Amino acid sequence: MQETPKNLDKKRADEKLLVSEMIALYCRKQHKTPKGQLCPACQELQDYALARIDKCPFMETKTFCSACKVHCYKPAMREQIRAVMRWAGPRMLPVHPVLSVKHVAVTLKAKREAQKTDA
Repeated sequence: MQETPKNLDKKRADEKLLVSEMIALYCRKQHKTPKGQLCPACQELQDYALARIDKCPFMETKTFCSACKVHCYKPAMREQIRAVMRWAGPRMLPVHPVLSVKHVAVTLKAKREAQKTDA
């Protein structure tokens, strides 16, 4: 089933929101920045991540960048975003419960579909 452009835009917007919130949480807690602000390194990472999401040619079929077969992040940025995700992921539930539950649901659905195609 192919997604309509409207659904694709929503999927892109949802992914941007999730990555932005994770970076914001990470920066606030790890770099002690005030809420609503990012340190220069985290701002650079966020700008880069949002640009990658905008240009992603696999948005229709992929779930998240970590599950993608093609990694379009530069190695240094990929390591930074992985560190952010590892730290912020488990801490998102109390801060953004709806985003967290949506993320888990999409991830589980993608894993089930991947198992069906592998079998």
